[in-house]
Amino acid sequence: MNMPFELGMDHGSRRYGEGALQKKSILILGESRYDYQKALSDIAGWDIESHDRDHEVAVKKVRAWLIRQAEAPKRGAALILGKYATFQQWYWKREIAAGAAEDDIRQYPTVDVIDAMQEWMEAEQPD
Repeated sequence: MNMPFELGMDHGSRRYGEGALQKKSILILGESRYDYQKALSDIAGWDIESHDRDHEVAVKKVRAWLIRQAEAPKRGAALILGKYATFQQWYWKREIAAGAAEDDIRQYPTVDVIDAMQEWMEAEQPD
């Protein structure tokens, strides 16, 4: 239920906030196009994107949204996905070398993965 709460905060910020908050843009990306209706029937009619449990589709949709809404650099989805695959290989090798099991790595909290991504970037994206 985190997603409905966070979406509500974003929507409230856009609707009742001032200045830049009123221009806030929200991407709603779910597993299936109508999955949100289980918890958020009030947003019927909003533009909902779905990824169908495919991370490549999710990357492509987020990429397009960031370019359109945040004027992000126009990097190709194939480049982004290739860099992600390289990061994953580096990360898993590093964690296994440090004594982690594959199940351990799959259960690491997101914050640990994000920290590792930052380290990988600072190390100039090694293989």
